Amino acid sequence: MVQQESGGKPENQKKESNMTIGKVTLDLSRYPGEDFYSDGAVEEELLKIARDLSPVEYGKVIDEKKSWPVLYHFSKQRENIVDWIPLTKKDKVLEVGSGCGAITGALARKAGSVTCVDLSKRRSQINAWRNGDNENVTIHVGNFQDIEPDLVQDYDLICLIGVFEYGISYIGGESPFEDFLRILKAHLKPGGRIVIAIENRLGLKYFAGCQEDHLGTYYSGIANYPNGGGVRTFSRPALEKMFRSCGLKEFHFYYPYPDYKFMTTLYSDERLPKKGELSNNLRNFDRDRILLFDEKNAYDGILDDGLFPVFSNSYLVVLGPGYQTEYARYSNDRAPQFQICTKIEKAAEKTGADEAATDKTAADEKEARKIVRKLPLSEEAKDHVSGLFEAQEKLKERYAGGELLINRCQLKEGEDGLPCAEFEFVKGVTLAELMDIAIAKEDPEEFRKLFREYLRRIGYNEESPVADYDLVFSNILVDGDTWTLIDYEWTFGKTVETRELAFRAVLCYLLEDESRQEKLDLDWILEELGVAPEEAQAYREQEEEFQRYVTGQRLSLPQLRELIGKKVIRPWKMIREFQDAEKIYQVQVYEDRGDGYSEDRSYFVKDAYQTEKELELELKVDGDVNLLRIDPLMDACMVKVVEMTLNGERIPLENKKLLKVNGRSTGGANPTIVFATEDPNLGIDLSRLSRDRENLLYAKLEVTRIPKNAAEDLLGALARHVRF
Repeated sequence: MVQQESGGKPENQKKESNMTIGKVTLDLSRYPGEDFYSDGAVEEELLKIARDLSPVEYGKVIDEKKSWPVLYHFSKQRENIVDWIPLTKKDKVLEVGSGCGAITGALARKAGSVTCVDLSKRRSQINAWRNGDNENVTIHVGNFQDIEPDLVQDYDLICLIGVFEYGISYIGGESPFEDFLRILKAHLKPGGRIVIAIENRLGLKYFAGCQEDHLGTYYSGIANYPNGGGVRTFSRPALEKMFRSCGLKEFHFYYPYPDYKFMTTLYSDERLPKKGELSNNLRNFDRDRILLFDEKNAYDGILDDGLFPVFSNSYLVVLGPGYQTEYARYSNDRAPQFQICTKIEKAAEKTGADEAATDKTAADEKEARKIVRKLPLSEEAKDHVSGLFEAQEKLKERYAGGELLINRCQLKEGEDGLPCAEFEFVKGVTLAELMDIAIAKEDPEEFRKLFREYLRRIGYNEESPVADYDLVFSNILVDGDTWTLIDYEWTFGKTVETRELAFRAVLCYLLEDESRQEKLDLDWILEELGVAPEEAQAYREQEEEFQRYVTGQRLSLPQLRELIGKKVIRPWKMIREFQDAEKIYQVQVYEDRGDGYSEDRSYFVKDAYQTEKELELELKVDGDVNLLRIDPLMDACMVKVVEMTLNGERIPLENKKLLKVNGRSTGGANPTIVFATEDPNLGIDLSRLSRDRENLLYAKLEVTRIPKNAAEDLLGALARHVRF
């Protein structure tokens, strides 16, 4: 790509000439001469990546850099939020707030023209470099209000992805968000749409402890932005009220999960999430977060109560006519040859006799008119999708005469000319849901019954040289006595033992929700499958290898989150540890006046610990105390005696008769003692020392808490090397 500039006006003047980068035009006629919005030096790094690398190299750079800005601006998954929207080469698109072009390319590949508006020249250059092969992209650089009068009034689609919340900054005035919508509405052609992606002010993740995305503060959105600021997100009722006040009476809410930035699944009011589906909730790439509760469990309860639209983390709102898509799931965190999208769509509406159908029949007809489509997300993935028809044929042959149905598949041509695999929409509940119900009811017999039935059905004709390696519980729909395999993407032409398929299904079931491990009798499952521990380990390693095959050795988003290094702070764990520490870091003193130690004649020393490891004591001891016992900690530990005196005189601890311990000591004037007990104690024989009627014992100790098994190992080492 070649960058060209015409004219010779300096950068700091109000007006600049247009610029072309590759085939993309940057209109700088409204650029104020300065970028008022910038992330600083990191944008130079982003520009270098966009200028020097091709899009196919972005994934590798993301893995290498392990950087939030690089991930955010260059991840292919950013495009998912608009990829599902059907566009044709006749459509004109306006993208407001296009930034570094994370979604510009997805729009340009499908639409006839894409007009971008962005405040930042630097970000617009990054956009142009990464999308320079698209001659249908024009980027206007400058304030939206300055550029808006120059925009045409017949756009088919206007996109505000992560932009509407900045309405105060874009528009200003008393009602900036309503005014923003009215301005945009004037640029739509009849039947056109505005698409808004925005965080939900009441998103569950904020209750659970995520910081507000824009302000980086806890609970500011939930608290209705008490400290003000130039950003606002909204609840669904607030958005609906706003739309109606602007005369936008037709709107449709969609629910990107986990959020709109890195959406993997798009839900709608026609296809809401099902229990167990919302388990991917740790997404704090850019800052630390608190984790107050398990969001998956909370979502399951919210779904039971029908409140998911209130607590979805993000919204995607289509203002105008709706789309046929009710559900979309993206699998583009894989190797390119396996990247696909699965959609559930409404088929063509029926008329005539349907109007007279009963409610139940109408509902059944509505379900029957749905269709499931799998589409490749790249040229490389078209063979993977085309292979689904052959997989269906081979699996039908294997299970002919058995009791596992194979969902019917047809190959068709998609809108982009790539193959599309079309499936029937099958009624029923997943086997995973039924198993979850059995677990929730604490009914192990029902779980075992389902599992044995699963083994019986999938094991039919086991010797056949074809197997679906992904025969997991969520891929089987159960409707009465009818069990249907709905997804057979990973079908291989080889024989695979039933117990191997079943072990993998259990493993995936547990990985989807770790809390299931506490409730399942895993020993029973291994026994039922006849899998020995060493075989189980081999299967786990095989699964790891399979995942590397699917992902092409790419890092997953959860792995990147870990590597980027933002913490998940679990306050309940911290509270428990603090409470435990209060109990453990107690110093108890016993006195023996000739009749032994007694709890009644013991006492605790407050504030003895100067730091976590430094213990300092000043104890008043009567002259009739013969033995003094100090318990420095209520757990296994290692104690070094730094100093110990009585009435200012050093106690000669090298005299072994003066110090009695229930651990093992190195001896010497400043001994180190290892205690492999939760009741460590040091006994000082004061009867062997010169005493007054009233005495002052001073002790300075270094105390290190260690695991009991480690303490036992140290004791063994000391026993071999220390002679008493």
